[in-house]
Parts: sequence; C-alpha cells; structure tokens
Amino acid sequence: MRLAGKKPKLMFSRNDASVSIDVSSSHDDFAVYATYRLMNGAFWGSLKVVRKADNRLLFPFEGAPAIGPFAHKDEAIRAAEKLGLQTVDADIVHPEA
Repeated sequence: MRLAGKKPKLMFSRNDASVSIDVSSSHDDFAVYATYRLMNGAFWGSLKVVRKADNRLLFPFEGAPAIGPFAHKDEAIRAAEKLGLQTVDADIVHPEA
C-alpha cells in the first residue's frame, strides 16, 4: 500500500543481493553412485551425483546424456564413473547454485 506523497523505502540494499553458496572443495563432499543396466542386450551406465553440503542432485538432470550402449558391464560402469568424476570436478570449479 502506498501513501500519497510518501516515497517507498528500499527494502534491500545492494549488499543483500549477493547470496553465499556453501562451496564444496573436495571429492569427499560429493556422493557418486555408478552402476549399469541391461537393456535390449546392451549395457548402459547409470549415474547419480549428489552434492552432500545441500543434497543437490547434480546428475542426472533433465536432458542428461545416455551413458552407452556398451558390450560389457564393466565398460558401462567405468564410463559412468568417469562422467561422475567430470561432474564433480566441474561443480568444484563452478558450483551450481
């Protein structure tokens, strides 16, 4: 509600606009779950990456790439682990808010 002749007060200063993020700085700050699925005779990697500080799910996300197909389950697991480590490294460098 605005009163006639009164200027509204600024509720937030510019300093209030910056929000601090709890930055994770090591691989121990993340949970990486890598496994595989067998579909139509091929092995597909399955991955889940969670930032422990705020329980934010970093992978999978909408539009995340499929991991596979592979001829052997070990290949699918290694590919999922590699993508998990890349996801963690990227979040350490540029944390997703």
